[in-house]
Amino acid sequence: MNTFLLEIVTPDHLVYAKQVYSLTVRGAEGDLGILPGHVPLVTPLQVAPMTIKSDAGVTTVAVHGGFIEVHKDKVTVLAESAELPSDIDLERAEAAKERAQRRLQSRGKQDEIDHRRAELALQRAVTRIKVSTRKGQK
Repeated sequence: MNTFLLEIVTPDHLVYAKQVYSLTVRGAEGDLGILPGHVPLVTPLQVAPMTIKSDAGVTTVAVHGGFIEVHKDKVTVLAESAELPSDIDLERAEAAKERAQRRLQSRGKQDEIDHRRAELALQRAVTRIKVSTRKGQK
């Protein structure tokens, strides 16, 4: 089975760099599956879990926006932030989710910018929770 190099990079560090069989991400237009030899493309990413299939099994990564750049034998994810399941504090993510939901419920007291920030915080928290609860899956 063919593979390609996947690199997930944030402004702070290299999160992941391995040969993989496939990658599933959520782009601007919806879910996108990447296999070896995929047509070159660049597209923005949404806040969502990313699923990676490699020799090590299935790995899920919490990706919080950014871009994906696909080449014939290499895929680079330039993420605003990205977290492996082992890096996620589930209790902290649950607390962030609750705070964001409370802010969204009291929308009448906030302007649009605060509402959008709360929506993004909720999306990030839900993504972290999804990825964290998949730790045991391989």
